[in-house]
Amino acid sequence: MTRDPACQSTSHLVSRRSMLGNLVAGATGVGAIGRLVHPSVASEIEKKKKQVLIFLLNGGLSQFESFDPKPNTDTGGPFRQIATAVPGTYFSELMPHTATIADKLAVVRSMYAEKVPGSHGGARDFVETGRPPQLGPNPLMGPVYSTVLEQPSELPGNIHIAPSRWGPRQDAAFLGPRHASLVLSGGRPPLNLERPESINEDSDDARYRLRRIADLRFSQRRRTAHSEAYSASYDRASQLIRKRDLFDTTKEPEKDQQRYGTHDFGRHCLLARRLLETGVTCVKVTHNNYDSHMENFNFHLEQLGEFDRPFTTLIQDLDTRGMLENTLVMLITEFGRTPAIQPDLGRDHWPPNWSVVLGGCGIQVGGVLGATNANGTEITDRPVHVAEMFHTYLQAVGVDPTGVHELGGTRMPLGAPERSAVKELLI
Repeated sequence: MTRDPACQSTSHLVSRRSMLGNLVAGATGVGAIGRLVHPSVASEIEKKKKQVLIFLLNGGLSQFESFDPKPNTDTGGPFRQIATAVPGTYFSELMPHTATIADKLAVVRSMYAEKVPGSHGGARDFVETGRPPQLGPNPLMGPVYSTVLEQPSELPGNIHIAPSRWGPRQDAAFLGPRHASLVLSGGRPPLNLERPESINEDSDDARYRLRRIADLRFSQRRRTAHSEAYSASYDRASQLIRKRDLFDTTKEPEKDQQRYGTHDFGRHCLLARRLLETGVTCVKVTHNNYDSHMENFNFHLEQLGEFDRPFTTLIQDLDTRGMLENTLVMLITEFGRTPAIQPDLGRDHWPPNWSVVLGGCGIQVGGVLGATNANGTEITDRPVHVAEMFHTYLQAVGVDPTGVHELGGTRMPLGAPERSAVKELLI
């Protein structure tokens, strides 16, 4: 394994050990999880399914070059700020398309975390679990949503569209392999979806029915968590084979492919739309390479130049299709970048304050929460802790963040008990 030359962290790559660990997770116990929703919205969740779309800008997006610009200051850098669809709200000029949909978004400029681990992986886990990783392992948001919003579906409830070389991980923790992310590395479909030519569809269906009969007989006498996990994995794989065209974005009209862009991230966003339209509960899209210890401005010019239009196009498509009101959208990153600009024009890791963005289901959009001082060195209004945001992410879709996972007699809180949701962000 090689290290990132800038921050010397191995967390940018996926190790063989983590990939093997995910296979081991397939043999862990599967807990019986109850659905936990506010009574007032329980009927609405049943009537119209809530979904979640997560954008992870991996490496640490600079708040200065995105949602909290500080032009003409000692920390602001070379880019200007531009007006958005919300009067008085300004984004970096690197996000011109996102600026046009600011009225569909809520920006939090005062995110913070104390005692953040030095590694990217640890910081990401803090953001996606609401708990410091030393208290873990705890399930990430995708598996949690797959669990508490679970509805009958032929597809996995939690799919992660990741950059190339991004392997699977044990992100479901005690929730079990059923809710672990199906990782589409490089946006490519799962391996081995094609049925061998030597087996026709009728024969394949007969094999499947025979296996189900054998499984049923076995489970009546020797049912175990291991056998349940294996059976669930096999059933899921069988359904994915039948829906393999879902992963092929070339099935979309040429004009849609061009609107999103033919680069990887554009295709990933178009694939995310297809998955959400098919009913997948939680879709996560990761965009890489924001760890800009050197050449911060060139890095963000390139990365946000790729991110800006597909992200905006997807939000607009969800809106015009009537899906945005029932889909929670979040744009997250593990920490921000330092106000100080290094001699090599880089910005380092900065957990004291950074920006996140929300939209869609349950969110009060069209505004900014929190503020930093003139040069972005400290929070001056409404600090928002990562654990508070985790509560907010759950409550936005009607899930009670003070509820618990029931695990064979053990009660595990969904959100950190000492924290609560950010009421200003919720409808």
